Amino acid sequence: MTFLELAKKRHSCRDFCSKKVEKEKLDAILEAAQVAPTTINKQPHKLIVVQEASGLVKLAKTAEIYNAPLAIIVCGDAEAAWTRSFDEKNVIDIDITVVTDYMMLAATDIGLNSLWVSYFDPEVLKKEFNIPAHYCVLHVLALGYSKGAEPSLNPRAKKRKPLDSFVFYEKMNNVIN
Repeated sequence: MTFLELAKKRHSCRDFCSKKVEKEKLDAILEAAQVAPTTINKQPHKLIVVQEASGLVKLAKTAEIYNAPLAIIVCGDAEAAWTRSFDEKNVIDIDITVVTDYMMLAATDIGLNSLWVSYFDPEVLKKEFNIPAHYCVLHVLALGYSKGAEPSLNPRAKKRKPLDSFVFYEKMNNVIN
């Protein structure tokens, strides 16, 4: 499968079955996180794998994971992340997002489904999972097998903006939302 075929196959699953994710598949996803690029290789990310019933109940207090049997809380140490000197932009959110994306694509590549969840109260997750106060909790990645039929290749094709609406050459002209 080419990279574009993989990217087009990935979709947000909101109907997981209860089948557990095999350890070797989880290990492959975690290895994808390990090799994901981060700004100047700071690797400020931390991952909390949640697969036991008690942890999934705690997670459900603030995040909807659609009965996925496995979720990874993706967070990181902002103090360990790189900060751009020109405007003091700390890139912890960017680094964490790249790691999340690598895991999501790895899951798709090995036949799993995923859902990238960003709607949750980070303070609830910090309390429930003993995450340090200064950490950035940015995503929850729900993982598992789809309960329903897989969508056709590139289910979002009709919903994507055309390239000429967001690609510019040499300078930005006539920006229209």
